[in-house]
Amino acid sequence: MLVHAVIDALLGAAGQGTIGERFPDDDPSYRGADSLELLAGVWRELSGAGYEIGNLDCVIHAEGPRLAPYLPEMRRRLSETLGIPESDVSVKPKTGEAMGAIGRGEGMAALAVVLLHCPPCKG
Repeated sequence: MLVHAVIDALLGAAGQGTIGERFPDDDPSYRGADSLELLAGVWRELSGAGYEIGNLDCVIHAEGPRLAPYLPEMRRRLSETLGIPESDVSVKPKTGEAMGAIGRGEGMAALAVVLLHCPPCKG
């Protein structure tokens, strides 16, 4: 879920559509795909076009499980996949404070925002 949010943030910042357009959920060839491999492929394409990541900020909304023990590994894997320093990656957990479906523990959500430096204009 988090990696999909990162892919969507990258594609959106580059004006390249959405993860659903790129990897349709009704296409059997993506069933069981490794999300980090999909992220790596998208980033290879964007970085090959000259894009650079300034920073990545992620939020996971969940009542449970407690995510704090997993945050360093999440940051490490995202930074490794994207080839950026861990200091440029933030992953924060937030609870629903007992409000709504997330607060009742009925679901989770992930959001990601990326600062993407565009390639130089070739006008």
